[in-house]
Amino acid sequence: MINTASLSEARPPALPDDADHILLVDDDRRIRTLMSRYLMQRGYRVTTAADCAEARGYLKSLAFDLIVLDVMMPGETGFEFTQWLRKDSQVPILLLTARTEAEDRVRGLEVGADDYLTKPFEPKELSLRIASILRRAAPRVEENVQLQAVRFGEFVFFSDRVELFRGDEQVKLTDRERAMLQLLMRNPGEPVAREELSGDGTPGNERTIDVQINRLRRKIEPDPANPRYLQTARGAGYRLVLDR
Repeated sequence: MINTASLSEARPPALPDDADHILLVDDDRRIRTLMSRYLMQRGYRVTTAADCAEARGYLKSLAFDLIVLDVMMPGETGFEFTQWLRKDSQVPILLLTARTEAEDRVRGLEVGADDYLTKPFEPKELSLRIASILRRAAPRVEENVQLQAVRFGEFVFFSDRVELFRGDEQVKLTDRERAMLQLLMRNPGEPVAREELSGDGTPGNERTIDVQINRLRRKIEPDPANPRYLQTARGAGYRLVLDR
């Protein structure tokens, strides 16, 4: 399910202690071996699991910077595992799926995945998507950002810490949601284009961005069907409306 022509047989280099740690979950042993070798050659530390049960075991004792997760596996599916994981963790998740239907990709985003990649795929594309997700997972606060905190309704978003609070309680956000809020707060009241919110500067699938926005609305809007703060700017994208 991956193009092996670009895979090297070279021994993976020695990795620094601070290398990003990826959990790779796939029931196909050959795919696990090839992908882990490729990612280690690109500087990632990789742990592999054959199914969701084995992945749960690793999560009890290890911390990961990103999870690459196959959707269709015997027993618990990647969709179910993602939904379970999102109850307590916001670790970035990249889903791998052989399904090309838009409904399946949308479902993955709705249960909490950060991105998806359709099989078959080029190993380089996998590496680029991982790098993009990890960049979004650690957003930089630009020096010229004047607003360090914004308030809307019961919520306060702190740009320097990239954290959202409702009163004294922190609201759990995915890395994509944190990145979107930071972009929106840098231009309060002004439309932010979908391609900017996508994280990679490309228009991509508009439905994908809409799913991410709707998921965020469910966390911050009293009535997500009639948003007060995270509003649609028709033909332009979305805007964050702050309290006066």
